Amino acid sequence: TLLVFITIIAIFAPVIAPYDPNFLRPEIRLTEPNPEHWFGTDNFGRDLLSRTIWGARNSLIVGLSVALVSAISGIILGLLGGYYRRIDTPLMGVMDAIMAFPDIVLAVAIMAAIGSRIENVIVALAVVQVPRMTRVVRSLVLTIVNTQYIEAGRAIGLSDRRILLQHVLPNCISPVIVQSTFIFGLAILGEASLSFLGIGAPPYIPSWGNILGEARNFIRNAPYMMLYPGSALTITILGLNLLGDGIRDWLDPTLRRL
Repeated sequence: TLLVFITIIAIFAPVIAPYDPNFLRPEIRLTEPNPEHWFGTDNFGRDLLSRTIWGARNSLIVGLSVALVSAISGIILGLLGGYYRRIDTPLMGVMDAIMAFPDIVLAVAIMAAIGSRIENVIVALAVVQVPRMTRVVRSLVLTIVNTQYIEAGRAIGLSDRRILLQHVLPNCISPVIVQSTFIFGLAILGEASLSFLGIGAPPYIPSWGNILGEARNFIRNAPYMMLYPGSALTITILGLNLLGDGIRDWLDPTLRRL
């Protein structure tokens, strides 16, 4: 319910938002919440409610894109690494090397190299998350390829492609879906972190990270600037985590019987 609520707000942001999120009115800067501006205004006089609503759209776009890229890349690399042993060692070496860097440090380094754009944020966060998805899929494949029905398929002459696509991949989908929901949430947090540091979304794009980054300089005089986008970020991550837990329980036969 939380996620559907945020998604509806993001989809209909142009209709719901009462003002242009980038419209400047310096004469009403740092105005506290009031009937005209429900969330108040920021240090440039922009309506915080409108910026928070538009921030939901940008955050969900980044999160969904990173989750999809990570899932597709992780499935491909995990299938290849788990099924072909000669590929496994060098591939996992690369994945381990990427995972050796702290997530935010690696994302910051990538953004510093390729520049501040929404597309680049997606690329940077996907690079960080792909190794985790790859290892999840690889661990599943290593278990599945040793089962009797896979050995039977090889015995009757099924091609590797058919075994992977028709027999191995379907058994990996459920964990991938669950993992993708958590990556979705991590990507939203990652985008907010990068934007908070000033190297994520460009300043003219309203995102929760940008709003929080600007609010830190006015936290004593205008704490509401941080309260509302921070609450929206918290609600979205909570909804995604609850969704992931619910999908995991629903897809687990042992938990479904309880």
